[in-house]
Amino acid sequence: MLYSPEYQEMCRRFHDERPKWGSQAGKHAEAVTKFCDYLGTRDVLDYGCGKGGLALALPFPIKEYDPGIRGKENTPKPADLVTCFDVLEHIEPECLIAVLEDLKRCVKKMGIFLIHLGPAKKILLDGRNAHLIQQPPEWWKAKLEPLFDIQDFEQFNENELQLVVVPKRSCNVKDG
Repeated sequence: MLYSPEYQEMCRRFHDERPKWGSQAGKHAEAVTKFCDYLGTRDVLDYGCGKGGLALALPFPIKEYDPGIRGKENTPKPADLVTCFDVLEHIEPECLIAVLEDLKRCVKKMGIFLIHLGPAKKILLDGRNAHLIQQPPEWWKAKLEPLFDIQDFEQFNENELQLVVVPKRSCNVKDG
């Protein structure tokens, strides 16, 4: 399960009541464009897109997925480049492995994940901090390594981690 119906509804209400929440990904448009140029693609999925700030800031159309936004909740199709900015720390802890496995399904060539490590400034409608998962970089690395080859692992400050990942390469070792 990627999310509970109760959490999905709470996120929808939170988005409805807070116009700026989930709208800041456009600030990453230049970096996303550079990754697209490097990969030779314009096939991008913004996983956890919020209000679509990245799509609005890019000069080409992208796919969007966010279960907290009506009309963007359908199962996403895989893409060459998958962005996941300020999303994973918002996942219900019991759903994290399923979400990471879904990200693995979606990432065809490369993923860029930005994870906040500490508490959010926002409090959810049920009184919890909006960052449901607050863990150190090595914890996140241990969760991602079984599913992805980590190409870059960089902590920008005490509260922000960026990872560049590619799909795990399968090894076919034959005996003898």
